[in-house]
Amino acid sequence: MTVVKSSSVHSAGQSTSVHIHDVLVGRIQRGEISPQDRLVDTAIAMEFGVSRMPARDALMRLAHEGYLEPTTRGFVLPRLDHVEILEIFELRQLLEPRAAALAAQNLSDEDLETLEQSLGNAGAAMAAGDQERFFRACEIFRNGWIAAVSNSSLRGALHRYMTQVQAVRLMTFADPANHMLIVEGNTRLFEAFLARDAVGAADRIMRFVFDGKAAYLAAHAEMKIDRQRPPAKAG
Repeated sequence: MTVVKSSSVHSAGQSTSVHIHDVLVGRIQRGEISPQDRLVDTAIAMEFGVSRMPARDALMRLAHEGYLEPTTRGFVLPRLDHVEILEIFELRQLLEPRAAALAAQNLSDEDLETLEQSLGNAGAAMAAGDQERFFRACEIFRNGWIAAVSNSSLRGALHRYMTQVQAVRLMTFADPANHMLIVEGNTRLFEAFLARDAVGAADRIMRFVFDGKAAYLAAHAEMKIDRQRPPAKAG
């Protein structure tokens, strides 16, 4: 009898940990957790009304999957160096054309309506200069078409580097010119989706990734110049 009770408690803890994990993954993928945020097990446990252990288990699993990075003061989104970012772009060039082609064949009419709405929201946010709303609309668009990728392993791979993609986007959002590139790229991709054009979708996502890489390299070069520039003299 005691053994059964212990097993039941263990299963409940696992179930709670899985629930916390899934909620946090959703927040990460929607851009609701910023690079400045620190996720601490005690705070997560308090939010979900559970003990510290399932909260920590969920955070450790997220770190193992690459969504988070452990530090001495909690868990944060991955901090990437220049080489790692370039590797992510290379990975995107390999995976996303095939993923977009599959999505073009599987998106439902309802999915397409959601993508169209997110495009409209992104355009309105860009016109209003609302960067947070713009970022959120772009993530809804990306998550929407990735959800239609029928190959679950490929879909999972795309989700695993979602936080890295978001981190790079945040680095390039300071330049409003990049907002237009994102909207135009997503619009061209949506047109291919609407036409059920798998080849066109693959070509357009490849162009979109190349444009994103060019924007990142420009931002990286500008940051290097700023770091090398001597500080202005007072007075």
